[in-house]
Amino acid sequence: MMSRLPKFLLLTTLVAVLSACGGENVQPNTQDDYNRPERQSTMDRQGTLFGGDDGLVIFGTRRGDSSDADGGNTGLGVNAYLWRASLDTLSFMPLVSADPFGGVIITDWYTPQGGNERFKATAYVLGRQLRADGVRISLFRQERRGNTWVDVPASPNTQAELEDKVLARARELRTMSTR
Repeated sequence: MMSRLPKFLLLTTLVAVLSACGGENVQPNTQDDYNRPERQSTMDRQGTLFGGDDGLVIFGTRRGDSSDADGGNTGLGVNAYLWRASLDTLSFMPLVSADPFGGVIITDWYTPQGGNERFKATAYVLGRQLRADGVRISLFRQERRGNTWVDVPASPNTQAELEDKVLARARELRTMSTR
């Protein structure tokens, strides 16, 4: 039975040998090659997974997509400015989960220093547009009573303040990107 090191070396050598095969005589592209209609069609699909209009946008935006200038979408399922602003605003809390396609950010419990209370937040980015109603934050609060944590209602004002901070940060990010 072979040990792992010889198997790894054999596999590495095999990959190196196979990658050296198939050396075609490839001519460099000229500017005229990029102006051909079939090449332009390929360039229009570039940056999408699966190609075409229905493709998943990766590493940037589609050419000619007017929603990108307004919405800041860069392949996310939600508005990029609201998404980044939500992450920035909630960055003081430990992150449990972040789903950029569904627009959900879930934090773990955060206890302020010396406090007998702790907080947890879930942020929902609701769409692709940068709008005042495009983000919702649910805040959960618990107080320590003895050795147990007891659920208590969080102040609606605190939730509204967090949402306002997210919106302010999103506007700031959008302003910085248009300069």
